Amino acid sequence: MHIRRFSFLDRHWSDVVLLGLLAVMYVPLLVHWYDGWIRKSISIEHEYFSHGIIGLPFAANIAWYNRKRWVRLSDSVGSARFISIGLLLIAGVFYLSGLPDPVNLSFPILLIAICLWLKGLPGFKLQWFPLLLIALATPNEIPYLLAPYTMPLQSFIAGTAGFILNQFGMNVRVENIYLFVNNRLVEVAPYCAGLKMLFTSMYVGLMILDWTNNLKSRFFSIVFMLGTILISVTANIIRNTLLTFFHGTGQEGAFHLLHDGWGGDVYSAAMLGLLIVLSNQMEKFFAPSSPTPDVDLTR
Repeated sequence: MHIRRFSFLDRHWSDVVLLGLLAVMYVPLLVHWYDGWIRKSISIEHEYFSHGIIGLPFAANIAWYNRKRWVRLSDSVGSARFISIGLLLIAGVFYLSGLPDPVNLSFPILLIAICLWLKGLPGFKLQWFPLLLIALATPNEIPYLLAPYTMPLQSFIAGTAGFILNQFGMNVRVENIYLFVNNRLVEVAPYCAGLKMLFTSMYVGLMILDWTNNLKSRFFSIVFMLGTILISVTANIIRNTLLTFFHGTGQEGAFHLLHDGWGGDVYSAAMLGLLIVLSNQMEKFFAPSSPTPDVDLTR
């Protein structure tokens, strides 16, 4: 037992040291992310990346699944190492800056650099999808930068919600992104435009495509992602319609339950469940039918 343990450490001591260094550097950061996502104590912009709760373990599982193919790859040589050195320097500068977003972004950059340093472009091609999932789950300020450009979407959601409620006999007046219901004002704010739900839906959609092995089909992936966007936008319109109804009729308990309570989480989970249904139905639709034999050999 002792000889076997020594043999393993002797052969893989550099990997153990590397993993230990990464753990010391980034485990506290990952704990901060998860604590903020679960307790919702992180900034609003960083909450947009809460899909990382399931995305990061999923990425780690894929990387572990590829481990045997990774070991068989030859070591990196040539230009890939020069690229990795540049990325390592960028990651180091970002990490040492101490600023939240650069420190966050240093994590996927460093992983890409290590991948290129160890196995070059073949290693990057092997692990590109888990690296993509990690990058898309890394908190940054992109939602904040997109917020000023969501006005058309906010107006569309407000107008559609007002139209739906009018069909049910409610007196609703819509002015741009504002709805007036029973003299009560409801605003479709930038962070209510559904970007978080859209980001989460597309992220989970990528996970489903990989899990079902449909990511290799470009046509299937495009159609599925378009369906994912449609489901997300429709679900957000329904959610804002319900929120407007609850607030306009004075049902504040129901409003807060769906807006910032566990009801919103259940609603989002149900919406994500529809993506699995969509994937299953598409697989049935696109599955090739069994060919009809010209001759029945059973006779």
